[in-house]
Amino acid sequence: MNGQAGAARKAIRVFDSIVNMAILLTILLLLAIGGYAMWDSGHVYDEASAKRYEAYRPGDEGEALSFAELQALNDDVFAWLTVYGTHINYPVVQGEDNMEYVNTDAEGRYSLTGSIFLDEGSSRDFSDFSSILYGHHMEKNAMFGEIGQFANEAYFDSRRYGALYYGGRWHGLEFFAFLQADAYDGEVFRVKIVGPEEQAGYLDMLLSMAVNIRDLPVAAEDRIVLLSTCSPGPTNGRDILVAKITDEVRGDPFSSDAGERAADDPLMKVLTPVLAVLYAAVLALVFLIRRRRDRRGYEEG
Repeated sequence: MNGQAGAARKAIRVFDSIVNMAILLTILLLLAIGGYAMWDSGHVYDEASAKRYEAYRPGDEGEALSFAELQALNDDVFAWLTVYGTHINYPVVQGEDNMEYVNTDAEGRYSLTGSIFLDEGSSRDFSDFSSILYGHHMEKNAMFGEIGQFANEAYFDSRRYGALYYGGRWHGLEFFAFLQADAYDGEVFRVKIVGPEEQAGYLDMLLSMAVNIRDLPVAAEDRIVLLSTCSPGPTNGRDILVAKITDEVRGDPFSSDAGERAADDPLMKVLTPVLAVLYAAVLALVFLIRRRRDRRGYEEG
């Protein structure tokens, strides 16, 4: 009888060791997959970060040496967009159609993050009454990921200005409306709106759809620009921030803000995945220790 009991216990130990090894290998595999997913996600957002393009930004006085270097890499680059109080600080491109830069970056390379691009039907000199700029809605404040926050009245009220570089100099932007629309609304996503009556009607339509409005006179001789991105909710929903282009370029009131948020901290980018992996490893170790303790309790029982 004792021999049979010993053989049974030995079989249980062997089986338990196999189970422990299988669990350990599974945990290691999950850690590897999780680590890769974190790295890949971080890489995607690094690709989309405005910091990546900082060296190319035209100078405050219009110096464009670095900007010209970017244009030498990709002659579809023709402008630069900045929205004060956000991370929107990107070069602007225009392709032959509106699909070209959905998955191509401003340097002309394939990228899931795409670019900020001008509608194929809009003029590069922003001489049209209305121009449309598109960008992906991304987390971690990348690309047009912050546009949707203008739905918040306080956020909208505190971020009134931006700047747009084209034609060799900077122009001002004054944001006066935030609205939400359907991606297939042909009346909203129109270009080449010609004539005072048509322009006034288009502007009235935008204002009637607006979630937030700022009292700002806009006349037929003015030019406006729409910043459009996907809404995080409905599949076809679009968040749109509307600005008037001005000759006066206002200073950035947020420029001295330490507002580079935790997501931009390079140390946090390293520590977050490391801490996650360490936490998972501790959980795995605790689990294995408990299994070993339970097995010993069974054997002693």
